[in-house]
Amino acid sequence: MNKSYEVEYCNLELRFNRRHIQDLIKELIQEGYSLYWSENETLFIISVRTGRKLVKLRFIRTRSGYKMVGDYIIRDAKLADWMEKLIEDTRGHAVVKRFKDRQILIENILFGEVIRLVEISGFQQRVLFQKGTYFTEQEMSKMFYSLEGDLRIQLRRIEVDEELDKLYEAMEANDTVEIELCKERLRELSRELMRLEW
Repeated sequence: MNKSYEVEYCNLELRFNRRHIQDLIKELIQEGYSLYWSENETLFIISVRTGRKLVKLRFIRTRSGYKMVGDYIIRDAKLADWMEKLIEDTRGHAVVKRFKDRQILIENILFGEVIRLVEISGFQQRVLFQKGTYFTEQEMSKMFYSLEGDLRIQLRRIEVDEELDKLYEAMEANDTVEIELCKERLRELSRELMRLEW
């Protein structure tokens, strides 16, 4: 393994129920990790030991279960693979930065799917992949320096959270009409977020 191997997970947002968290603990133990967990009224924390480092996975309690949030730096290749499978399986959101040999690969993941891949080497930046509408450099620059862009992103993320809660409730009630309405709204919101964030 490359000694400079490092993966940073930013703006992570994954949704779970309690049973799923218990399964995650079992998986990590089966993978050979030493860990412990703690819980209070608002937070569930799984602390995973990787060599000399301790990675604390934070789960915030929500109305419909738990939400894993925060930024994490992982230097263990096996745990990084596990985390990426988790993002994909839960159809989560994240910005993943891979640091290797003076090069950074940045993946923007929305609903478990890579929507943008950028490679940075020194001062050079290349977009290797982009899904959806592409903004001009002027539009990107204008939005980057305006607070409006940040505010719109925050509002859309709140709407996504609310819509996911509605979808969960509709699935629990087996309401197929509401499920389809929620999915369509989530598709619209994901397209808009994709345009706003990149």
